[in-house]
Formats: sequence, structure tokens, C-alpha cells
Amino acid sequence: MQIDPYNRFYAVTPSDTVNFPWGPCEGLFIGGNGTLQVVAQDGTVTEFDHTKGVVLPVKAIRVNATNTTATKIVALYRQ
Repeated sequence: MQIDPYNRFYAVTPSDTVNFPWGPCEGLFIGGNGTLQVVAQDGTVTEFDHTKGVVLPVKAIRVNATNTTATKIVALYRQ
């Protein structure tokens, strides 16, 4: 099975109101340990705890600032 690589990247600034400018991402890279409060396409909010260097395979529209402690977050796209 071949997996297409990500070819667009957006450095995420967590916000409780501003969605990603390119629409839902296909994954989030977490560069620094911590918690992410992620908003899904349907508006569902979920918290994830991750260590650095992990790709979280989610279709998210935003990472909320509230309760997010992870750093160096990058939204990943295949477009």
C-alpha cells in the first residue's frame, strides 16, 4: 500500500475561535510534549496527550488554545 506524503504545512497558533485557513487538515505534527484540544470537522472537541515527534492522524479544523500545552504544532495537508 502506497501512502501519499503530506505536501502542504501550516504552523498552528492555537486559538479558541480561528479555524485553519486551508480547511480541515489530515493530521497534526506535535513537536513538543503536551496536551492538544482539537476541534473536529463536526465541531466535536477532544483532548489528546502526546509526546514530541508524533503525527496525530485527525481531520481537524482548529486546535483550541484552551487546555493546549503542546508546542510546535503543524497542520498537515495532502492537496
